[in-house]
Amino acid sequence: MHRGKGLKFVGDSRVLAPSERKKMIPKDYSEYPGKTEAFWPNFLLKEWMIGAVFLVGFLCLTVAHPAPLERIADPTDTGYIPLPDWYFLFLYQLLKYSYASGPYTVIGAMIMPGLAFGGLLLAPFLDNGPERRPMKRPVATTAMLLALAATVYLTWESVATHDWAQAERQGKIVAKVDIDKSSAGYKIASANTCITCHGDNLSGGAGAPALVGTGLSPEEVAKIAKEGKGGKMPAGIFKGTDEELKTLSEFISGLGK
Repeated sequence: MHRGKGLKFVGDSRVLAPSERKKMIPKDYSEYPGKTEAFWPNFLLKEWMIGAVFLVGFLCLTVAHPAPLERIADPTDTGYIPLPDWYFLFLYQLLKYSYASGPYTVIGAMIMPGLAFGGLLLAPFLDNGPERRPMKRPVATTAMLLALAATVYLTWESVATHDWAQAERQGKIVAKVDIDKSSAGYKIASANTCITCHGDNLSGGAGAPALVGTGLSPEEVAKIAKEGKGGKMPAGIFKGTDEELKTLSEFISGLGK
C-alpha cells in the first residue's frame, strides 16, 4: 500500500473450477501387483484355506493322540492331586505359596492376578507416547517382560514339582467291582483303617494304590499287611488276629477276579 496511490492487492488463488478439480480416487489394487489384493474374495479365500488346513491337522492330531482319561471323580478321595490345564498352571502354582493360600487364598486367587492383568490393561494408558520401539516405551515393555517372566517361571515350577507318577496311579482306571460291605473281610479292612488310605471302595486314594485286581495271592497280601511295602505303607498297620488276617487277605486277593 502506498499513500495516495490506493490499495494494491497481490494474491494467488488456488481455487479451481469444479470441472478442473482432480478427483481423489484411490488407485486400483491391480496397480500394485504382488503387494495388495482384493479383500473379497481373494484375501478371505486364502484365510479360509489356511484355517481349513490348520483344522484338518488339528483333527488328525486329536485322532492319533486322544486325550487321556482318568477314573471317575471321587469326591470322598481327599488325597487326589488335581492339575488344571496348562494355561492355568501359573495360577495353580501361585496358590501353593504360604502368602497366597490358606487364610490368604483371596490374595492369591483374586488380588494378585487382578493387579497383574489390570497393569497389563493399563499399560497403553500409562505409556501412550508415539514411539513404537520397545526401548522407547519403558513402562509397557517392563510390564510385559515381568508378566511373561512370572508366567513362564510359575508354569515351569508347577510342572517340575508335580508328582506325575502318583497322579498316574491315582487317575488309573480300575475295574468297577461291587464290594459287599457287609462281608467279614470288608469289616476287618474298615476296622484296621484300610479304607482310610485305599478309599471307601478300595479303589485307591490318599496316595495309596487300588486294592481291586492286584493279582496278589492271599499270602502276599498278608505279608504286606504285616510288614508294609516300599516305605509308603509302614509295618504294623494291621492289628488283628491271625484268623482275621487270613480273612482279610483272602478278601482283598479275590477283589476283581
